[in-house]
Amino acid sequence: MFVKKRTAAEGSVWVNQDRSRYRRTGGRQLKSEAMFQQRVAILGYPVPAVLETGSDDAEFFFVEPSLGPTSLHDAARNAVGDATGPMPDEVVDAAAATGARLLAAQAAHAEPATRDALDTWVTEAGWTGNVFNENPDLDTPHTRVMLETALNRLTYTPMCWAHYDYGLPNAFPAGVIDWQHHGLAPIGYDTYPALEIIAFKGGAKGYYATAAQRERYTAALDEAALRALGTRPGRHLGEFLLVKAMFFLALMKPADLANTDKVLKWHYRRALFTMGVEQYERTGRIDTAAFPSLDDFAAQPEHCRADGA
Repeated sequence: MFVKKRTAAEGSVWVNQDRSRYRRTGGRQLKSEAMFQQRVAILGYPVPAVLETGSDDAEFFFVEPSLGPTSLHDAARNAVGDATGPMPDEVVDAAAATGARLLAAQAAHAEPATRDALDTWVTEAGWTGNVFNENPDLDTPHTRVMLETALNRLTYTPMCWAHYDYGLPNAFPAGVIDWQHHGLAPIGYDTYPALEIIAFKGGAKGYYATAAQRERYTAALDEAALRALGTRPGRHLGEFLLVKAMFFLALMKPADLANTDKVLKWHYRRALFTMGVEQYERTGRIDTAAFPSLDDFAAQPEHCRADGA
């Protein structure tokens, strides 16, 4: 049974009749993903086992077990229904438990940061080539200085094999799926921003995390990090969110600038990126609670420029 097209690896996701196993199809990128998933499973990462790999009709595939019927994103969304409201505390606690397991596994196999590895992380996790190609006006000396500042602050933070796209849609109580955009990252980059990045969706998910819930989530990760590392990577949340702001702007410029809905979303993400850079410069932090919703942004007349220049 077809589930969806993949956002990477040019393939699809299929599920069997009783929804107990998923089959992912694609090309070379998918093969790399399967190999990576097998490797981090051996390292104790909470990932689905790769049950089978092979090629079929010139496409690579791998099969993995379902981690359950409901992601943490679906659990939060189902709880609020058609309304907009705070996510249930039970989902926050489940997210903290999954995040703590991932963080502990990453910490157990962390390695010292190098400048080359940090540069690669920003380029790959932040999609800087695409972001600055689509938004050349944002590629300024000021933006580059802020990125340089972030990298300097992360010099002594260990790095680990990371998901790059970790969030509630990929998280289940049993583990984490969809390791398409993996690579080395400063430890904490996957897990600490998970509730903060909900704000980049502009209220479209229906649920949000309150300040108290975000603090509760961070405290649980800090406890796990202190046990594993003796330090709290969450102190670098500002640096992590600066890169996330780039990630959420990537691939947003529509090919058809007459598509007003897509242009609006593109300009919205541009505005969030600009806000994030300005906040980071002033405070070293990024307050996602200060982000406007997409609807509030749409009500502002200055968003209407179509060229992004």
